[in-house]
Amino acid sequence: MGTFSIWHWLIILAIVLLLFGTKRLKNLGTDLGSAIKGFKSAVKEESEKDEEEQKRAENLEHKEGEQPNANRVIESETIEAGKEKTAEKSSENKNS
Repeated sequence: MGTFSIWHWLIILAIVLLLFGTKRLKNLGTDLGSAIKGFKSAVKEESEKDEEEQKRAENLEHKEGEQPNANRVIESETIEAGKEKTAEKSSENKNS
């Protein structure tokens, strides 16, 4: 014969039922099932959180890289700023 036949497994099952009882085994199975379900949901939540953080990081990198007006110079503003600077220099020279 092999390692264990069906009769060996039935005898072991009967002994386990006698020792622990059906109610205790049912509670054990329920507890084990709820523990596995909780573990799966925690893993799923963690992976969703990681995906959200990755999307946020990608969006920030994308926004930092864009900056469409960063290198654009408006001539009227620079001319006005230049006039103000020359006016300040001339007033300082007059006061000295």
